[in-house]
Amino acid sequence: MSLEELGYNKALESHKKKEGLDSFEVGRVISEHKERYIVKNSSNEFNAELIGNLRFTAENRLDLPAVGDWVAFTKYDEGKALIHAVYPRYSIIERKAVGKLGHAQIIATNIDFGLIVQAVDRDFNINRLERYLTICNASKIDSIIILSKIDLIDPSYLSTIIEQITQRINEVPVVAISNLDNAYKKIEALLEKGKTYCLLGSSGVGKSTLLNNLSRKAQMKTGEISTSVNKGKHITSHRELIVLENGSIVIDNPGMREVGIADSSDGVDTTFGKIIGYANKCRYKDCTHIHEEGCEILSALESKEIDKNSYTNFIKIQKEKMHFESTSLDRKKKDKNFGKMVKNFKKQRKNEKY
Repeated sequence: MSLEELGYNKALESHKKKEGLDSFEVGRVISEHKERYIVKNSSNEFNAELIGNLRFTAENRLDLPAVGDWVAFTKYDEGKALIHAVYPRYSIIERKAVGKLGHAQIIATNIDFGLIVQAVDRDFNINRLERYLTICNASKIDSIIILSKIDLIDPSYLSTIIEQITQRINEVPVVAISNLDNAYKKIEALLEKGKTYCLLGSSGVGKSTLLNNLSRKAQMKTGEISTSVNKGKHITSHRELIVLENGSIVIDNPGMREVGIADSSDGVDTTFGKIIGYANKCRYKDCTHIHEEGCEILSALESKEIDKNSYTNFIKIQKEKMHFESTSLDRKKKDKNFGKMVKNFKKQRKNEKY
């Protein structure tokens, strides 16, 4: 397998030469688990770790490798390697880190498409669907909505679900599949050689089953269906990149219970484009779209030109985005002040020695 088949391109090669990285091997991170990585190049896979300088100079998690990244590395033993640098990313899918105010968590990098999977029997939630679309749109990547387990519901209910989606979400392909037939071929037909796709969705919606069918192998373990909630048990424990037979590249992810919105202004604007169109006509530039007179969104809501549930989800996501931005700014100020304090302390200790 060549590096090009893994997604390597001229822009990455140009960066390699510009930064003087010719003496290093080039590989792509295909798996990550507690800051231990598996890096794949054209011939082998390596268990890799970070060199100390890369680890200690990183200002935050965004400076460290993630699944999908291209890295410069050296081999130091049989099947082992050290990562020296991370190549620039052209896209990052991220969400608000769970339990950490003002922090973002990388889901995957260098992604071309997000495959948003929802099971129609119990998991389907159009508000959550808009959340996934928002984080994809924030990264300026295209999305494909996959409705799984359609064999578990009545066809008329499936039609209702698809109608709900098309009323609130425009220009995003929707594919409905069942695990009882070869419907995964519908997905395969959409996957392009050399492009990287990221599976997104909650636990038990069928992401790993879909990947197993696409790869023709049991790449990911799948669990039996829980009789209490009618969902597959959570199996995937870490992110992993897999190259399919047709040359497309897929990244599987652990199921996400929370899809917190991070810094995603463009994502919100794209996902809720119709509502934003009304917002741009509001009388006040700082309109909250909640109670102001002359608010075009509220007027459109009253005349039923805007879906009420979509509006409610829009306001909720906007508040989350603003909260993340404010807590992130506060955290950065604290980190900056702490850095100054440490620097002054070291300077003082140095002067005392002399």
